[in-house]
Amino acid sequence: MSASLLPARSFRSSELSRNAPKVFAAAEEHPVDVTRRDGEDLVLMSKREAESRDQLMQFAAQLIAVATDDRGSLADRMADRFPWMLALSADDRQTCARDLLESARASFATGEAHLAVAEMIAWQETATAIAAGLHAAPVEWLDEDEKVERP
Repeated sequence: MSASLLPARSFRSSELSRNAPKVFAAAEEHPVDVTRRDGEDLVLMSKREAESRDQLMQFAAQLIAVATDDRGSLADRMADRFPWMLALSADDRQTCARDLLESARASFATGEAHLAVAEMIAWQETATAIAAGLHAAPVEWLDEDEKVERP
């Protein structure tokens, strides 16, 4: 995609006052810079984006604590910080620990907080389902495609 086709990531404060819907639409997609002549530039982003970034920072703090601890395996140290991991099997705790670290690295490298946050939520929900006994329920797979009407 050429630079001219990319959504704007920077707006003058005058554009915000003259064409707020355009600026707000861009901010719903990604954080945008609002430049000002008479003050420090600002960043406008959705609340969802800000919350994802806060979650990522909290996650980073936990990962730093895990990295500075030298007792036990990585999976054990992570389960100490994220007790919901204890509902997973030992093998799944190792996989979870690796997946969480890889997604955190990707988030930090790309600035996309949702990568790590989504991975953590997925694993946490899996652990919660296992703790609730949902893993023991038999799964019935459909052998044939079933057509449904369009809603």
